[in-house]
Amino acid sequence: MALVISPREVEAFLASRDLLQQYREDYEGACASFRWPQLREFNWAVDYFDNYATGNSQIALWIVDETGEEHQLTFQELSRRSTQVANFLCRHQVGPGDRILVMLPNITPIWEIMLAALKIGAIVIPASTLLTAEDLCDRVQRGEVSHIVTVPEAIERFAHVPGNYQRILVGEAERDWLRYEDSHGEPAHLRTAPSLPVDSPYILYFTSGTTALPKMVLHTRQSYPVGHLATMYWIGLRSDDVHLNISSPGWAKHAWSCVFAPWNAGATVFVHNYKRFDPQKTLEVIARCGVTSLCAPPTVWRMLVLQELSSYHTQLRSLVSAGEPLNPEIIQKVRMAWGLDIRDGYGQTETVALLGNFPGQPLKLGSVGKPTPGHQLALLDAAGQNMQEGEICLRLQPRPPSLMTGYIDSPDRTTRATEGGYYRTGDIAFQDPDGYFTFVGRADDVFKSADYRISPFELESVLLEHDCVAEAAVVPSPDAIRTSVPKAFIVLKPGMEPSADLAKDIFRFLRSRLSPYKRIRRIEFSDLPKTVSGKIRRVELRKLDIAQRKESNRGAQEYLEEQFF
Repeated sequence: MALVISPREVEAFLASRDLLQQYREDYEGACASFRWPQLREFNWAVDYFDNYATGNSQIALWIVDETGEEHQLTFQELSRRSTQVANFLCRHQVGPGDRILVMLPNITPIWEIMLAALKIGAIVIPASTLLTAEDLCDRVQRGEVSHIVTVPEAIERFAHVPGNYQRILVGEAERDWLRYEDSHGEPAHLRTAPSLPVDSPYILYFTSGTTALPKMVLHTRQSYPVGHLATMYWIGLRSDDVHLNISSPGWAKHAWSCVFAPWNAGATVFVHNYKRFDPQKTLEVIARCGVTSLCAPPTVWRMLVLQELSSYHTQLRSLVSAGEPLNPEIIQKVRMAWGLDIRDGYGQTETVALLGNFPGQPLKLGSVGKPTPGHQLALLDAAGQNMQEGEICLRLQPRPPSLMTGYIDSPDRTTRATEGGYYRTGDIAFQDPDGYFTFVGRADDVFKSADYRISPFELESVLLEHDCVAEAAVVPSPDAIRTSVPKAFIVLKPGMEPSADLAKDIFRFLRSRLSPYKRIRRIEFSDLPKTVSGKIRRVELRKLDIAQRKESNRGAQEYLEEQFF
């Protein structure tokens, strides 16, 4: 039997979890009955996971590589392996509060380390394998990293990263690097499990920086492991699910839906590991392996709907999307092919799922749903007044345990974000009379044109309905009369070529669907700059357009509405 630090707290956690599963298709009942468990020293990895894993032969982690090779670990096996890794880390002087930068692809050591660090009180800094040496210098320095774990392909990058940190390598041996594989020789019983408060630090994220340098978001031993009970409820996970979340390691959504939400439900985490996403191959794997629950960002859904979805006979019963708002036409295409609705949700690195469309509840196209159980939200203006359209704000009285500790690199930013009894997300939404929220945009993305308020997301959604448009980003473009006008940067679908005729067709399409005050007046066929996590960097597009206007230039593939109409 596994060691239990806090048996009463295990009971409290399980009671909250079981209630959400009991009310899985009864949203009103869940909101009325759910209470966050009162915890003090709860260790999710020891108290919950290890005990759930005892004698449990169900598959906890199932990885299918692009070569077809498969790796499976049962809950019992993963519990044992993570304990061995915990002992290995302790033997190499990793202790409570030490920071481990983990830069790995989707391979089993990620999950082993996530559990091991929680067991011994270490802090994990997840890092994308796409990070440059410059990115890593920033993370090692500002993150005060004392240990790193990576693969041989990254050794050269770390050669250019100064710092006094211990190096651990997953894979073949290398001079001056500890061998992660040596952890297999460690005992399978936990040598030490420190009793730490649940508000002790556990995960430190560097946000993707869509408008500025990455912020440092700190989460606790409670905010993500326990907080993602809300995410589990939104996805609608059950213990018999095989859940695939299409997400890259290093970002919060990976922990959301590849670790805590599914394992809170006792479900199987399924991973399709590849170097480059291929929608056809992923669909084949989903059908062949019997995946029942799928979470993917809008970018992936847009690629999936380009395939003949109805030709893939799957066992899917639950589809969700998060990361950025999902355009309604994508939901309709998937519904026609599979008879299932993609249920959109909303959250941030700083939080868990705050809004969602839930199983069994009416779906409104374009909406990100209602508040998840355990969270009270309001739409506020700059003065703190409740509005029908305003900034999404999380009530902090009482403060839910699912919120980050703060931005550890900027206490002032933390204070600004949480003053007045609310956490301000920086995102704008509209709430209809039925209580459904619709995402409008980032507060710093929404702009005015001739004194009319413009939502880039609304215009991008219309653009994506055009048969030739694969991706689009709308930004304000300086204008002498209107101050600014909407300009769209457009990526075309494969096989389409930019041309004046196509630009005219897109403008005609937009004029038939948009009111005159919010029509897109300029379009430019161009690639879209993105963060390493795949989010569009609109700030770079704005800078590019401003520079073009100052020089009285147009982009090489830019067209104006006035050229044609």
